[in-house]
Amino acid sequence: MKLATLRELYVSELRDLYNAENQILKALPKMVKAASSEELKNAFTEHLEQTRTHVDRLARIFDKLDTNPKGKKCRGMEGLLEEGKELLEANAEQEVLDAGLIAAAQKVEHYEMAGYGCVRTYAKLLGDDEAAELLQETLNEEGETDQKLTDLAESSINLEANGQHEQAHTSLAR
Repeated sequence: MKLATLRELYVSELRDLYNAENQILKALPKMVKAASSEELKNAFTEHLEQTRTHVDRLARIFDKLDTNPKGKKCRGMEGLLEEGKELLEANAEQEVLDAGLIAAAQKVEHYEMAGYGCVRTYAKLLGDDEAAELLQETLNEEGETDQKLTDLAESSINLEANGQHEQAHTSLAR
């Protein structure tokens, strides 16, 4: 693929994000199902709804650009989700799995934030303030989700996973 202009790069990166978001839509229900913490299940369910909105926003941008959103596979997201799938297949204690699910989800969030930050900047440079605003909304929501996951990890999930470790360590020492 030849990328001769910033607009071509912008469209390419938007397609990458569109594919990434659609991959996430397929992965999140599995994460909801795998989580044992009700708060974590709720966070993933809420983000599933947000992700649908993110796809809709991207579709609006593509409509305005009169361009097809399909045609690119996001290999980065594919890899991150594959790592998450490996975690789901691991023989992990439930509390430890919850901590791992948060880590996997935060890797996804950070990847998305990097992508949305770039395309938002491209939209501004290309004079598409409406798209820049939509992309900023999504970027804000991705950041909020990341913070919620951090708060959940630090306030309970990681502590419970560590407690599970302590229980296992104590049992082995006996």
